[in-house]
Amino acid sequence: MAGRRDPHSPSQKSGSGKLLVSSGSPFEPRIGFSRAVRVGQIVAVSGTAPIAADGSVACRGDLYGQTKRCLEIIANAVRDAGLSLDSVVRTRIMLTDVSQWEAAARAHGEVFGAIRPASTFVEVKGFINREWLVEVEADCVAAR
Repeated sequence: MAGRRDPHSPSQKSGSGKLLVSSGSPFEPRIGFSRAVRVGQIVAVSGTAPIAADGSVACRGDLYGQTKRCLEIIANAVRDAGLSLDSVVRTRIMLTDVSQWEAAARAHGEVFGAIRPASTFVEVKGFINREWLVEVEADCVAAR
């Protein structure tokens, strides 16, 4: 789940030394999660939904557009964690209708075609908002 970015406080250090990255999503404090968490060289990006900057559903009914929005939010979170998309080593694309996978794959390929992380596409029953057609997760490792 993703949402509006707060440019004034996109990340904060936790007491345990983890870097917690926020996208400004109203779901983050309510559920108790961060958009991304960095511990050392590792960054894990949470399931990221197609939420527009104003908090509405981005690209209603458009799987390609929703996937692009998810990947945009992920790119911002990875950057806020101090890395680039080149550090992404795995993505997980969760779809409510896997028969439409090619639309999500096209968006993924436009972003990750040269990076080529390990990737999995799976079908799920649904998401918190029924208008979300996709959520995307990413794992990153910083080069040493």
